[in-house]
Amino acid sequence: MVDLTEHTRLLGEVYPALTKLSAEARRIREGEIAKPVREIAPLSLRVHELAAQCTQQIHDLSVSPYPTTEGGAESLARLAGACAQISLAATLCNLAIHHRTEIYLYEDADPTPASSADQLRRAEDEMRRAATTYRAVAQQLSRRLASFTARPEFLHRRSTQATAKAPAPAARRRP
Repeated sequence: MVDLTEHTRLLGEVYPALTKLSAEARRIREGEIAKPVREIAPLSLRVHELAAQCTQQIHDLSVSPYPTTEGGAESLARLAGACAQISLAATLCNLAIHHRTEIYLYEDADPTPASSADQLRRAEDEMRRAATTYRAVAQQLSRRLASFTARPEFLHRRSTQATAKAPAPAARRRP
């Protein structure tokens, strides 16, 4: 059984992570990008790591009963699309490195950071779109969990489980 509370927490963590990474891409893009590997590679690595974590979570959700829940398959499809956007953003960061380092390989390469800045802008856009999707799905799942836990049958089952787990009172000794 999948722990939807944990997955909701994890989904909720992606939005702020993407927001932070997007802001970092913007900061780098607005700079000179004088040392492209040193400046962009750390961002690229973090975006790749996030994409891998999101892919793992999609896998975990897909092999659980989650897709059979109400709206689960649609949410999973939206998350898969957002995860692809995160992966694309990571690839765009790598392209930004490549475009900025082409000047070392080709005489006719653009010596300005314009191409790299464009790739970083595209990566930033992809991360923002993915962040919006993750935020919406996390909020939707959070509301579903809240409504589920407020149902009388859930509360009754929970109190029954708590009673069953409570230690039995010690037997009194009879003199």
